[in-house]
Parts: sequence; C-alpha cells; structure tokens
Amino acid sequence: MDEQWLPDLLRLRGSVAAASDEFYAAKENLIKPDAPSFVPEMYDAKGQVYDGWETRRRRGPGGTLPDDAARDWVIVRLGVPGVVRSIVVDTAFFTGNYPQACSADAYSASGYPTPAELTAEANRWQEIVPRALLTGDARHAFKVNSGRRFTHIRLNIFPDGGVARLHVHGEVVPDPAMLEGLTVDLAALENGADIAARSDQFYSSPRNVISPGLSRVMGEGWETRRRRRPGYEWLVVRLAGRGVIRLAEIDTSWYRGNQPDFASLQTLDADPAGGSLADESAWRDLLPRVRLLPDTPHRFRVDGEPATHVRLNVFPDGGVARLRLYGSLTDDGLAAIRRRWDETA
Repeated sequence: MDEQWLPDLLRLRGSVAAASDEFYAAKENLIKPDAPSFVPEMYDAKGQVYDGWETRRRRGPGGTLPDDAARDWVIVRLGVPGVVRSIVVDTAFFTGNYPQACSADAYSASGYPTPAELTAEANRWQEIVPRALLTGDARHAFKVNSGRRFTHIRLNIFPDGGVARLHVHGEVVPDPAMLEGLTVDLAALENGADIAARSDQFYSSPRNVISPGLSRVMGEGWETRRRRRPGYEWLVVRLAGRGVIRLAEIDTSWYRGNQPDFASLQTLDADPAGGSLADESAWRDLLPRVRLLPDTPHRFRVDGEPATHVRLNVFPDGGVARLRLYGSLTDDGLAAIRRRWDETA
C-alpha cells in the first residue's frame, strides 16, 4: 500500500506543541487541513505573508553563515498514537527561503507532557528520517521503517527557513485502556477503524465519513458522482476491532438535494469465520433499507452480531457526511487490540 494513502495521524485532532522559532509565520500553519495558498505582494509588518511555518535567518559568530549543525525545529503531537509509515514535508511557495535539509525524530509519551518536558527528554527521541536535502515549492515524501508507535514528531530544518505543511501518515494504534468496557464508535478513524473498499469517490474521500468531529461544509463528507446506470454506491468500513453494534448514525448534514434517497447497512464477520469482502453470502443485514432526508443526522437502534466490517449502501448515489457505529468490542476483539498495543511498544 502507498504509505501516503494511510490516515494522516497529525490531522486526527493533533496539535503543534513547540518550536524553536516562528518569527515570520506561525507554527500552527503546518497542520492546517487545507492546501497551502499564496497571495503575491501581501505584506505585514514582518514582510511577505506565507501560509506555513517560517523561522528567521540564522547567523554564526560575527554575522557569518551558520555551521552545518545549526537547525530550527518544531514538535507536533499526533492526534492518536500510531505507527508512522511516511512523513511529507511540503515547501509549497517557499522558493528562496526554504530549508536546505530536514530530518525527523519521534517520541512515545504517556499522558500529556508539556513543551518543557518534551524538549528536556533529549535521549528519548528516536530518529526516523535521516537528514535529507529539500527543494523549494515541492512535496517531499520520506518513508519510515520503524514499527514502533509514537505520539510526537520533531521536524528539524537545517539551518532555517519555511515549510508550508507537514503530514504524518501511518496506522492508528488505539490504547486498549480507552476502549475496554465502554460503548465506543467502532467506525471511528481515531479508534483504529478505516475504509477497506468503496465503489466511488469522485467528489470527496470516503475516509471523511469516519473522521473526527462534525462536517463543516459539504466537501467534508463522502460524495459520489451522479450514477447513470442501474445499481447503487457503497463503502466498506473495517471496524476498530471485532465488536457488536447497537446504534447506527447516518448523517447527511450539508447534503441538500444530493443526499441518497435510501441507505442500508450490512455486517461481515471476517474473524474467525474468514468471510471475504467479495463473498455476498457472508454479509448480514444490520439495518434494512431506510429513507434518508437532506441535511439530517439519522439515528437507528440496531441488534448487531459480532462483526469486523460494515458496508454502507446508498441508493442510488449521493453524499453522506458521517457514519457512526456505536457498540462494544468482543473479548477477542479487545485481545487483538491489546496484542497490537504491546507489539508496537
């Protein structure tokens, strides 16, 4: 799988914890959800405005060029613990003021350490991206081979300059202590669920429907193109773990005139039954076909059985803002999450 197709762990409600400097442009710009932009000759008191993080120029003694080890850095907190598979450093619109090189370190913390605590733990940071050259106005993807889970990433830039966006793609590793004995959203990306398959994603990504929070605009849901042949559209969610669903929510917020007419839900138990996504006989009805209204969160009590996957069918096409599937993990589902937690320590 392309590592950049994996969830962006930083945008699952992550944050920017600290930076060595942010004289020209704020560090928080690094994790904006939208693509970077640039308006020529737009100035403030410090110069041209850039949509990114930009530090001042470093200087050596007597105004000489900085030495080879000089660097600025920024520390970000991932929204959830995860195994990092790739890091993307985007220098969009930084053409004469981008860093010469970068590297990245990672840290696994328990609880909620302060910026002072994070910077004091120098010996607990592990390099995951060796120093590499950067170019201006370009996306740089760096593969990460560590199998450990981390909570924080430190991006180092040499010696200074500007970065527009930082992306940290990887696999969510949920803390079993946050799931045990609780009713949770088994379809939530932040709990370890993900999209396993879909029929169409012309207008927007199906991963949006299982992302945190409410959609703020129509583009933050999953919307298919207009279907011109018989049939329907669908997507399959791999649940956070094997579990039993008791409440389903299909939210069509912001979709007015382009919501599906109807929807249904089906479940598949691929563990231990070994059912295949392509085996229609293995799917079981969870929610029979129901009518959907525009711009409405629809909630349904359901009587689920143990399942590992859920398929949302929409008839014939249209947009869904969010899908929530509330329930609890089975004993073996929780045990699998515990194993994954221990394996990535």
